[in-house]
Amino acid sequence: MRKFGRSAGGAHLISSRRNRLRYGLSALALAGVLAVSACTPDPDQPEFTPYSPRDQADRDKYGTITGANGISLLASRHGNADSQQGGGGGGIGVNAYLWRGALETVDFLPLLSADPFGGLIITDWYQPAQSPDERLRLQILIRDTVLRADGVKVTVLRQQRTGRGDWLDAPSDPATATQIEDKILTRARELRISGLPS
Repeated sequence: MRKFGRSAGGAHLISSRRNRLRYGLSALALAGVLAVSACTPDPDQPEFTPYSPRDQADRDKYGTITGANGISLLASRHGNADSQQGGGGGGIGVNAYLWRGALETVDFLPLLSADPFGGLIITDWYQPAQSPDERLRLQILIRDTVLRADGVKVTVLRQQRTGRGDWLDAPSDPATATQIEDKILTRARELRISGLPS
């Protein structure tokens, strides 16, 4: 009959388990130290920060999305040259007077798209009441951050309705685009003279 209790063989078994546990924990700790040390930066590689010369060279080459002075929410309207020219202030990439003048000139038309960063305004098709078989769409491109006569380009797209009810592209009068450009420029000059904030 065998007695339950500790024997010499049982003590060896417990000691062996403790040793395996110690070796296993030691190996795990060593693996953790190696993993953490592998994550540290290479000392030979210079650290890249937002203020590094490489990043500054990119900023100088490409500029920033908000302009050189950034976005100022509480600045006076006469605080810098940009605001006096109406250019690029408030986070837009085009002349603010031309942009606002264009929007106010075509405010009776339904807008399809208005991109202040790219300076493009696209209206939806407009059917004048006096000619129901014709419709127009405008594409207005503000080209510059300075209020200049060549800073705006208007393209007039025209379509005519056929007898079957389909719309076909038709030529538009170039004088129409020039008249709209002149109205936009006139309104932009009025806004600049009145000193309204852009």
